This record gives sequence, C-alpha cells and structure tokens, in this order.
Amino acid sequence: MNETLLLIGGDSVHAADRRTFDRVNPMTGRPATKAAACGLRDVEAAVKAAAEALQAWMAMGPGRRRELLLRAADVLVAHQSDFNATMVSETGATQGWAGFNVAFGASILREAASMTTQVSGEIIPTDVPDNLALAIRQPIGVCVGIAPWNAPVILGVRAIAMPLACGNTVVFKASEACPAVHSLIGRVMQEAGFPSGVVNVLTNDPADAAEVVGALVDHAAVRHINFTGSTRVGRIIAERAARRLKPVLLELGGKAPFIVLDDADLNAAVDAAAFGAFMNQGQICMSTERIVVDERVADEFVTRLSAKAAGLSVRDPAQGPTVLGAVVDERSADKISSLIADAVGQGAHISAGGQRNGTLLHATVLDHVTTEMRIYAEESFGPVVTVVRVKGDEEALRVANDTEYGLSAAIFSRDIVRAWNLAKRVESGICHINGPTVHDEPQMPFGGVKASGYGRFGGKAAIDEFTTLRWITVQTGARHYPF
Repeated sequence: MNETLLLIGGDSVHAADRRTFDRVNPMTGRPATKAAACGLRDVEAAVKAAAEALQAWMAMGPGRRRELLLRAADVLVAHQSDFNATMVSETGATQGWAGFNVAFGASILREAASMTTQVSGEIIPTDVPDNLALAIRQPIGVCVGIAPWNAPVILGVRAIAMPLACGNTVVFKASEACPAVHSLIGRVMQEAGFPSGVVNVLTNDPADAAEVVGALVDHAAVRHINFTGSTRVGRIIAERAARRLKPVLLELGGKAPFIVLDDADLNAAVDAAAFGAFMNQGQICMSTERIVVDERVADEFVTRLSAKAAGLSVRDPAQGPTVLGAVVDERSADKISSLIADAVGQGAHISAGGQRNGTLLHATVLDHVTTEMRIYAEESFGPVVTVVRVKGDEEALRVANDTEYGLSAAIFSRDIVRAWNLAKRVESGICHINGPTVHDEPQMPFGGVKASGYGRFGGKAAIDEFTTLRWITVQTGARHYPF
C-alpha cells in the first residue's frame, strides 16, 4: 500500500494533527493508499510557504525557470513505472492510459518551459510628450491548482506548469481519489530541484474537501485559482472566489456531441467515435457522450460502431493489457447503470454492451435516445455512448447544442466547407472536423463555454490566465501641468 505525506515548504510532512485517510482500489475494495489528511493549519502553512517563496521565484530569470521545468519533464518520465502502478491501484486505469498520462504530462512541462520567455508586453503610443507607456505582464502571485483523478498526471501537471512558468508559486490540492499519484507529482518537482515553497501539495480526506477548498479560496495570500472537475463544484468555487474578487480558471463537465452527416466516411467516424467514447472508460471531460447521426446513414453507422464496441476487451488492468479497465468506484458504476436502465425503460435500445461486473462495465452503445431520458442531458462519465437520430444538418446542429455543456465537439463529413460552416455554429470551446472529441495538445487553447467553464489552459493563452497586465509609464522629459 502507498503511504503519502504533504509537501509544504520543500519538506514532506505529516498533517498537523497526523490524521490520515485511505483510498481504496476500485477493483479489490482494499486500501491502495494511506494519505495524510490535511487540515486548516496545513492549508495555512502551505500558503505561507508559497507566499514566502514568491519574490525569489518571480525574480528568477526565465532561462532558469525553463531549465527546471525541462528537468521536471525528464524526472516525470523516469518515474513512469511508479505512475503506472499507482494509477492502476488508485483509479483502475489501464497501463496504456497511465503511460499516455506520463508522456503527455512531460509534454505539458516542456511546453511550459518554452513559454517562460514569451511573457512579454508592449509599448503603447501616448499623447503625453516625452512619456514612455508600457503594458507589461507580471506574475499574479500565489496560485491554487485543483485537479481531478481521471487524467491525474495530465491534469495535475497542467494545474501547476504554466503558473510556474509565469513566475507564480503554487499550492496544489490533490484529488481524494488519487492522492499518491498527485503526491508523486510533488516528488517529481522536488527531485527536479524546484526551490522550497515554490510547489506545495496538499492531500485531504473527502469529508474535509469543502473546508479545505474554502480555506484555500478565502486565503488573502491566494491570488488565483484553477480548477478542473465537475460543474457543480466549479460553480461553488467561482461563487466563493467572486466574493473576494479573485480570478478563477474553470475546466468543468462535458457532454461532447459527435455529429455524423450523411456524407461522412463511416469507417473513420466509427473509429473516432469508439476512441472518443471508450478511452479511459469514457472518464474524460472530452469523451464522446452523444452521437448525433443523420437518419440516412444511422442504421449502417450503429451496426459498425456496435460491432467495434462489442470487440473491446474489459478486465482488471492489474491482470494485464486491456482496452477498458475499471471505472473509478462503485458509486460511479451505479450511476452509469441507472442511466442505462432509465433509457432502456423509456425505449432506448442497447445495441452493444450493457454488462457489468462490479466496477467493470462493457463498452455500451445506446440507440434511439430521446430527450425524455436522463442520459440525454446528464454527463455519464462512463463507457456508454448515446445515439440520437436526426434529419439533416440543421436538426443535427440543434441537437448538438441542446446541452448545458460546451467543451468539445466533432463533425464528420467529406465536405469540409459544409462541416466548417456547422463547426462555427457549434457551441463549444473546441470542435474537431473529421477527428475525435478526445484530442488535446499542450500548446492549444483548451477550455469550454457555457457550463463547461471559462478561461483557457495551454500555450500562450495560459499566459493571460496566470499573469496580470500592468500599465507603467516613464516620464523622460519635462511635463506641463495646468496649475
């Protein structure tokens, strides 16, 4: 069993009151990790350490920050086997998903490293004679990063990489479902040589989550919060931060539509839909949740997708290679099963999958889904994809936009102009033509609209999020005043 401590001010320490909590293995139900359970004194200590480290880190040259981020990427990769074993035991992830997480996490660190010299400004023309007016970007201060369990290395690294590149210090609150994975990220930063207090990691008992997050948001020294997770919690954080006029970057839930037009390459569409729907058991914010297919090709598309889904392996990932592993816990499996049962009870047809063994769920395709069914609107966050049949492009667009969410989307058509014109009208932060809804790259502006949040991670877009824009002038000659 893993045992983890807090990382505060460069030291691995027990919680102030020495409390711990257990994270169980979703396959066995036995404890996978015993983690330190932080309290309010630990929150105070972590923020204090970050605040004390801020001035020196801000003053450090971009080349040195770049060097440390690049070293962290190499250290992360060196811990591949540790991340693999820990992700499998804590979240039920497959070895392939764990490996991808580490590789992508390293790419995020390298992209952040390249951004350290891109935090720039401009000279703005002024009407005042002999006056130099500049707009410059400076670090915003102590940043809190909060990441979930579903892509724990990717999203954990993303929560801290660009804030660090921009000259901020960080308090990273780990997910209760993967405390050892997220604590290992802190260890990586330590081994890479980040100065004490620049990166701090807190783990907490699930029962204390609201209190810990509230204390982090409220703390006067915290100047920015980024949160990836559910829309419900994102709203709470945004409302609480707004009372203190603190900026927040939110990447929240999704219900990604996948539009299949009547001229689509069906083989390509099936491959992309299956990947988008079933990768990591459908537990990705960008997962394909709704296939909106023109009725003229719906029968053939569903037949092909169902055949592919039926051939996807599912088993305990600790037992060897598999396409699908476990969902994160029994509660999630129960919710997914209830959504399927509700849909079938109202006329939906299971054309593939539907079986469940504890936290193992087979890849499931639900055809003939309608608005009355819960799964039409609710995020399933599991290996189940719905099919809604439509007549023509305009109805496809209406159904695609008929959701509170707006993160990722996809459109399949051989007519690129036709697809492009639809893509511009899809209400999402991301839209891929002839590609899967699950697609991210570290340099891309990643984020959503509507209930999927606001702000953007990735590349130059993230510089705007994690810096503050200041106007500074220099009077270089005599200035005239009216009195």
